[in-house]
Amino acid sequence: MNKKITVLLALAAATGLAQAQAPSADGISDGVVRIGVLTDMSGAYSGNVGPGSVLATKLAIEDFGGKVLGKPVEMLSADHLNKTDVAAGRAREWMDREKVDVVTELGNSAVALAVMNIAREKGRMTMVTGAGATRITGEDCSPNNVQWVYDTYALAKVGTLPLVEAGAKKWYFVTADYAFGHSLESDGMRFVKDGGGTVAGTVRYPFPGTDFASFLLAAQSSKADAVAFASAGADLQNEIKQAREFGLSDRQKLVAMLMSITDVHGVGLEAAQGMTFAETFYWDMDDETRAFSQRFFKAAGKMPTALQAGQYSAVLNYLRAVEKSGSDNVDVVMRTLRGMPIRDAFARNARLREDGKLIHDTYVVEVKSPKESAAAWDYYKIVKTVPGEQAFMPLAESQCKLVKQ
Repeated sequence: MNKKITVLLALAAATGLAQAQAPSADGISDGVVRIGVLTDMSGAYSGNVGPGSVLATKLAIEDFGGKVLGKPVEMLSADHLNKTDVAAGRAREWMDREKVDVVTELGNSAVALAVMNIAREKGRMTMVTGAGATRITGEDCSPNNVQWVYDTYALAKVGTLPLVEAGAKKWYFVTADYAFGHSLESDGMRFVKDGGGTVAGTVRYPFPGTDFASFLLAAQSSKADAVAFASAGADLQNEIKQAREFGLSDRQKLVAMLMSITDVHGVGLEAAQGMTFAETFYWDMDDETRAFSQRFFKAAGKMPTALQAGQYSAVLNYLRAVEKSGSDNVDVVMRTLRGMPIRDAFARNARLREDGKLIHDTYVVEVKSPKESAAAWDYYKIVKTVPGEQAFMPLAESQCKLVKQ
């Protein structure tokens, strides 16, 4: 899929194309700012990102009137199919032929790591909003990349420690067998042990999966207090449904290491009620989150996930940085992003750190019971707000070579 969407008045588009052969005086290369949304449009994560992340990008561009510094903003979108070779090929094509300035979303950690390397090689920028491996801003960090929404360290710390402290001491992990799952499992185990708990075992399944019976029976036989799913999207939904069918929830705490409001909606409150996990956005938190989410809902027919809200925030702040700096040069934009205030419907108390990680508030949420929910999408209770400095890995522990130790 390679659909170009030009979001500006026809006259402005024609003017931008006429100037596209050479950099303009204000520093906009080719006279156009091009944003590529490379996402999972059809696979296991498409409900969390996919079409919703494309929509979120459109909304951010609309907020700039379809242009920045008087120049047109163009969006391209494509399905990476959760395959690194497909993603790498499309990213190269975009950068070489389409002159894309920034590739965004990248909701698969293996895909994100591959595209980050290409962007660095070609002097372009990546904004990871859908992938969570800590390597992205750790040992594989890039001066041309940001990780905007979450990482597995924050999810594990915020979502795991409170449960260990509340008495869930023995854990078993069911893990998606690729970079994201491994990272989430590793970080989850770390914080279980840091909290005084133990890990009874772990099993890794081929991603994507559909039949989790053997993995769930192994978790059940472990007699662990908590069964943690180091997965996401459609896999997670199937795991929760099948775990309920096998009766795991009768004696074991089911823990989602990464869960979205779309997952809760897909599973249903009856199955998801009482689950607690870390979140980075909730549509019904305040007037600002509601205003953005209602715009999204009007177009999508559903409330945005945290990853989709984060995509809106990343694109919005990218355009703000281009406007503020007067350039779409990656070094200039990155420097501007690190120095400017970042606040919007998604990002609260936020700042972009030198390793490329956006530090912002994170939340412990609990899924409401059917009786507690007053209306459709009224699914969360915010139990606790965790400041970003407490949620994310401290720089002192970072393996990013950009960090001055």
